[in-house]
Amino acid sequence: MGVALVLAVALMVTISLTVLVVWQVTRGQSGMIQNRLETYAARGHLSGQERRPRKTMAGQLDQALRKRTYGVRLSDELAKADLQLRVSEFVVLSVLSSVMAALFSLILFTTPVIAFLFGVFGFFLPRLYLKRRQAARLRAFNDQLGDAIRLLVSSLRSGYSMLQSMQTVASELPEPIGPEFTRVVREISLGLSQEQAMNNMYKRVASDDLDMMVTAVNVQHEVGGNLGEILDTISETIAERVRIQGEIRVMTAQQVYSGYLVTFLPFGLSLILFMINRPYMILLFQDACGLAFVGLALLMIVVAYVVIRRIVRIAV
Repeated sequence: MGVALVLAVALMVTISLTVLVVWQVTRGQSGMIQNRLETYAARGHLSGQERRPRKTMAGQLDQALRKRTYGVRLSDELAKADLQLRVSEFVVLSVLSSVMAALFSLILFTTPVIAFLFGVFGFFLPRLYLKRRQAARLRAFNDQLGDAIRLLVSSLRSGYSMLQSMQTVASELPEPIGPEFTRVVREISLGLSQEQAMNNMYKRVASDDLDMMVTAVNVQHEVGGNLGEILDTISETIAERVRIQGEIRVMTAQQVYSGYLVTFLPFGLSLILFMINRPYMILLFQDACGLAFVGLALLMIVVAYVVIRRIVRIAV
């Protein structure tokens, strides 16, 4: 009873720390934004010391992480998912998620091995959410890209320039493609070349269909040509690809959900058996042979999930 009380208190402290970190991060971002606005407003009465941005703990940790390959790669992943988080914030949330999952499992099962497994899962849980958000955003972007290109073609044939056509797309289409074109227009207005702004959008989205459009626009900008006709052809290609991908998703939906069932069913059954007959299941984690079988089972589950995903993933 005493151990459970200590674990419950530790869990509450971890939750409180999570809330405190989120509040501090939000407060630090507000100060940073205010300092940037004051700099661009060119308020003459501010001294150099006052204009210097405040260094927060999150900012210092973010700078340290961005100097490493892991931080650069994670920053790109956050941009692709359109998550307004720093690298340091995402790492802190991952660590807190791991600690909370481990403490929660200790309260329920009081078994260090299970707590370790829950802690590992809790650490990668934000990354799983990140990947799913990226996939959903990319799918929505690809579904809208054909309409965006057709709107670009119509605007160009009406006599608009490329920048005005992109402004039309930015104002007429919803998320996620509308804000992306808004960002492209804003970057061009701030001095970036059209090629750089389009390439930046491709880095944030990483869509094969967008790559075709960006390549066509950049080539036409360099050598000239009928951009409307080129984009019209690309639009038809993208529309056909989206149609085929939709048919593939429908035909492979049963296999995809079968993969989810095969993956999560052993964990669900193990949890139910653990709650029904804890002394029977705890023996599996108190012996070296039992731990070896648990590790082998986890390995086989992961392999089965990967194989099923590779089978149903058909490239178009």
